[in-house]
Amino acid sequence: MNVHELVSVLADPDVLRARCRALALLDVVLGGSAPRHDYFPGWRAGVDLATRENGSGDLYGVVFDPAGVFLYGFDHECDATPWREWPRAHWPGLLEGLPAALAHYPADPELQFEGFFDATVCVWREADAASWRCGPVVFAPGESDGAGWLFRVLTDGSAETVCSDAEDYYERPVDRQAVAAILAGAPVDRRTVSVLNPVAGFEAVADRARWV
Repeated sequence: MNVHELVSVLADPDVLRARCRALALLDVVLGGSAPRHDYFPGWRAGVDLATRENGSGDLYGVVFDPAGVFLYGFDHECDATPWREWPRAHWPGLLEGLPAALAHYPADPELQFEGFFDATVCVWREADAASWRCGPVVFAPGESDGAGWLFRVLTDGSAETVCSDAEDYYERPVDRQAVAAILAGAPVDRRTVSVLNPVAGFEAVADRARWV
């Protein structure tokens, strides 16, 4: 899957936001020392930011702005990496067509690395739009932008896929029923915490969860 397929399978913004929060909350409960998913309400005035990093330099971010949603991903080993040449350069067409209301985000220092917006995938959806859009990027057969694996969990959103991904990362079994409850928006209670992370204290987890 590349970005052209990604725009057809992304959920609507409200569903996407809820899924991003649930994934961040799940990482809080699972209690890893380096959680992959984060959610920052009020990252900017009226703007939320969801992120995922895998610890190897690959990441994605989703900016929820009243003007729309801006989603980007970076696969450092794919064909579309800006590091394929020096100075770094985006894959042709990556940001072409980005609406003015969202066009300032690639220039936000917090979304840049060493003064450059490292991205191999970019997608957006204005507040009044009925579908997701991307730039006119072109890939030869076999070329990739990393969209398929970067956004697999976010686009699927099923408890089975989320659990499999978490088990691979945390290297321990993850209860499907508890994860399904979190994905459905159920409050995190003592039972959920004890099932997903028996060594965690409920109060500590609940305190951290309030910030998601």
